[in-house]
Amino acid sequence: MRIHSSNHPWLLLAILVVLLSSFGALSSTGKEKTTSKNPKKEVTYDGTSLIINGKRELLYSGSIHYPRSTPDMWPKIIKRAKQGGLNTIQTYVFWNVHEPVQGKFNFSGRADLVKFIKLVEKNGMYVTLRPGPFIQAEWNHGGLPYWLREIPGIFFRTDNKPFKEHTERYVKVILDKLKEEKLFASQGGPIILGQIENEYSAVERAYKEDGVNYIKWAAKLVDSMNLGIPWVMCKQNNAPDPMINACNGRHCGDTFPGPNKKNKPSLWTENWTTQFRVFGDPPAHRSVEDIAFSVARFFSKNGSHVNYYMYHGGTNFGRTSAHYVTTRYYDDAPLDEFGLEREPKYGHLKHLHNALNLCKKALLWGHSRTEKPSKDTEIRYYEQPGTKVCAAFLANNNTEAAETIKFKGKEYVIPPRSISILPDCKTVVYSTAEVISQHTSRNYMKSKKANKKFNFKVFTETVPSELKGESFIPVELYGLTEDETDYGWYTTNFKIDDNDLKKKGGKTTLRIASLGHALHVWLNGKYLGNGHGSHEEKSFVFQKKVSLKEGENHLTMLGVLTGFPDSGSYLEHRYTGPRSVSISGLSSGPLDLTEKNKWGNKVGMEGEKLGIHAAKGLKKVKWKKFSGKAPGLTWYQTHFDAPESKSSVAIRMNGMGKGLIWVNGEGIGRYWMSFLSPLKMPTQVEYHIPRSFLKPKKNLLVIFEEEPNVKPKLIDFVIINRDTVCSYIGENYTPSVRNWIKKNDKVQAITDDVFLTANLKCSGTKKIAAVEFASFGNPTGTCGNFTLGSCNAPASKQVIEKYCLGKSKCEIPVNKSTFQQDKNDSCPKLMKMLAVQVKCGRAKKKN
Repeated sequence: MRIHSSNHPWLLLAILVVLLSSFGALSSTGKEKTTSKNPKKEVTYDGTSLIINGKRELLYSGSIHYPRSTPDMWPKIIKRAKQGGLNTIQTYVFWNVHEPVQGKFNFSGRADLVKFIKLVEKNGMYVTLRPGPFIQAEWNHGGLPYWLREIPGIFFRTDNKPFKEHTERYVKVILDKLKEEKLFASQGGPIILGQIENEYSAVERAYKEDGVNYIKWAAKLVDSMNLGIPWVMCKQNNAPDPMINACNGRHCGDTFPGPNKKNKPSLWTENWTTQFRVFGDPPAHRSVEDIAFSVARFFSKNGSHVNYYMYHGGTNFGRTSAHYVTTRYYDDAPLDEFGLEREPKYGHLKHLHNALNLCKKALLWGHSRTEKPSKDTEIRYYEQPGTKVCAAFLANNNTEAAETIKFKGKEYVIPPRSISILPDCKTVVYSTAEVISQHTSRNYMKSKKANKKFNFKVFTETVPSELKGESFIPVELYGLTEDETDYGWYTTNFKIDDNDLKKKGGKTTLRIASLGHALHVWLNGKYLGNGHGSHEEKSFVFQKKVSLKEGENHLTMLGVLTGFPDSGSYLEHRYTGPRSVSISGLSSGPLDLTEKNKWGNKVGMEGEKLGIHAAKGLKKVKWKKFSGKAPGLTWYQTHFDAPESKSSVAIRMNGMGKGLIWVNGEGIGRYWMSFLSPLKMPTQVEYHIPRSFLKPKKNLLVIFEEEPNVKPKLIDFVIINRDTVCSYIGENYTPSVRNWIKKNDKVQAITDDVFLTANLKCSGTKKIAAVEFASFGNPTGTCGNFTLGSCNAPASKQVIEKYCLGKSKCEIPVNKSTFQQDKNDSCPKLMKMLAVQVKCGRAKKKN
């Protein structure tokens, strides 16, 4: 309404007082922000994005799990994540890491959650926290501690009083600890978002109404703590208010039905950068072009947050991985297992983030529009009416051919299955299909210092023939081991009459059906061999023709775990181990040993109980010099010097079968070389040894090997680098997004002449020492394995040497005039590709 000063002078005075007060308050707030180390941040949201201190944000997040690397690795990993264009780090909180024993919490070493979050904060990044209670994560027992299984009357992840009581206590311990450290955004900290539970829709139907009640209870639990941050539930489309339902998957731009309320933003909590691997798997890879396409599509459809799962996978040290999962986790992520930049995945996504940032204002404040010029093409763009703010995403869903799209009076050629980003609705600054960032190939260099002659000593476990026991069936293996070991012994005795052995033409067969994971068998002290299931089968049958003796026979089985399961309903009732034991081929018919005999049990190995994996336990057993041959269940120990340089270190387990590795008492993890993939190769050969586990000299290596007649002399230590650097660029590719900035709502080139270049850069202080391959034409292959095609500019190598040799980084123009100096083009109709491979290294010191 209009106010007339002549009629209401007192009202004007009141307004003036209010304005002055407001000005004072604003001044005070502004002063507080500049003087306070950690100003409080209000985090809210609407249907567009999270809103932090009144400002909308595009969030590029990456999952980095603190227990899967070491504290000395954290700073570099986080720094590289930020340099890759991330502004947020996401992590689970691992209940069984923090409370391995009921009531006793651990927050030290790799479990120092507070230290990890503060390092993220130090790098100026946000944190998304996922405290569980269940996390899956291919982590042992889905992150739930073993002792939880032993609570009377408990059922996990449902409306069950014991489970809810322990969950509430755990969640409050974690969140209260972080609150004490003032790590929530409402306190000035970096935590802007939380997630309770994890992918619950996968099991909810199994629990029926109790599942619905449980998820409502979980939502109320965190909401009632008033921590000042929003909470999400991923893959939970019916997430109760005020929880935000979020998407997990590879293509959430197409599979996500969207928020369940209009006032909630579209968040992507897991964009899987590759596939985790289990023993027996062949190599897995997800292309960076596919990841970039999926992210661009999601943001073009009102997405404002993506989290790469994983951005750095790291290592499942010790016995922390779920069943069958390898020690190496999500190695194909933008940062590999060792924390090194996996190119081009790292660089191409960094360029994507830069391109999306140029579109930020339009995406967060513009009105969206969609056009569909043809069945395979689509235009999505955002405009602010009355301004020049405009951003467009031109999509071609044709997987085989390029398509031409006409937009705002101009034609654009869009490569097959790609999205081109135009932050001003005119200029293409990025194509998801055109990778211009460098490529790298990982090298394993045999260490000179560490690989001196190993003098192995051995200690072999005694195989029991008879153990005391009162069980009339083989005991379930998870409950027997209680997650203290991978190994559980079973023995039983049975009598055979002479008449049973006289069946003509028949052969006796021992048959053992097991629910996994592996099994070793002895009969009358003779080793019969081993069997194992797979991640998919989760069961197997061991069958062997055997010779029995008249009278008493002794059967010994060793059940072997490769971790607890990490997913599924009724996890607390999951079983494993031998379930049926019988002998066929007897005159009297099949002999069932499963329920008619007493079974004796023993938990673990003697060496485990004595702690001989560490220096303080070595003298507790008598070690012998290794003669070149040993039975199964043998411990091997030797010493080695730390490998040269400061590069990452791994041990290659060539010649070995299956077992566990320790270095200076630290658990490196499970290896399983004998479980071959369909390619007839081990799934994993190299096993990461963090530098912090090593001392300069005389490092203790202890291996427990399950299988007989292995060859430890083939083991070696390697140092890892990515000194093989490449480029593979087409002459018609879009120049780098780094050539563009946005100023006054206008996209501008940073130079007068924008042109396409190939950029190569060595890590650290290294320089380009050699050009190993160069071709401007139609070369084929990948970094580390390029070959010449039918078309090649003869001067290619000389050109690269001119631009790059002896430099730490170089920039090569990608065009005909650079490479075809004699102006003789033998294949003028061909679109040329530039393939370059260089070797980085340090200059040798002069004497």
